[in-house]
Amino acid sequence: MAGIQVEALHAWYGRDLILKQVDLVFPGKAITAVIGPSGCGKSTLLRCLNRMHELVPGARVAGRVVLNETDIYHYGVNPVEIRRRVGMVFQNPNIFPTMTIFQNVGVGLALAGRQRYRHRQLETRVVKSLQQVGLWEEVKDRLHRTATGLSAGQLQRLCIARTLAVEPEVLLMDEPCSALDPIAAIRIEELMRELKASYTIILVTHNMQQAARVADFTAFISRGELIEYGSTPEVFLRPRDLRTERYITGTGG
Repeated sequence: MAGIQVEALHAWYGRDLILKQVDLVFPGKAITAVIGPSGCGKSTLLRCLNRMHELVPGARVAGRVVLNETDIYHYGVNPVEIRRRVGMVFQNPNIFPTMTIFQNVGVGLALAGRQRYRHRQLETRVVKSLQQVGLWEEVKDRLHRTATGLSAGQLQRLCIARTLAVEPEVLLMDEPCSALDPIAAIRIEELMRELKASYTIILVTHNMQQAARVADFTAFISRGELIEYGSTPEVFLRPRDLRTERYITGTGG
């Protein structure tokens, strides 16, 4: 399963340099948490990993991002295909309110350019994705009704199922639990642990306890620079940089 290697990555919004010389490896079949203060570049880093950053007017990137031997910014690489291979789960569940639960999951296949799926193939993929996120038993009797009656936690799992339906290699998760109650957040954390057996997962979170619970590796970013990276126990219990220690303990950063 692919990991992602980032080499000398810089990212700008207009003239503002947001990420500076980031070198980082995200291992496959593992969860890497990216932590750091608000505005430090965490979400920008995620968007650079699946070429969503370039969708913002005036945004640009320098450096290399290598996904399973593919330099995703190399001339001729299709950004739509990269966004299929590297799926994104956002902070707030972004469902289509007029679509059914079934359509909300299956629409990802159409958006990824797979409109020619036969109905049976589409149904199989949707059911499998809902099962992967533990939502099938909860929604199987209402697949063809809108998703608006689902709880926030169910909606987030629905969005994860939509991402899984297109068979990505990497899951980017940008504060996926910040809008959820503690019970729903724990369910998403359990889901991440289950999914890492098959996917590379990169999690942006402000929740230090969450990072410590679920992440195998942790990267600390401050002011657009990678300050520290290592196994989560090392970063949290034996940080090498004083800035990391101050951020984790809440005394600075």
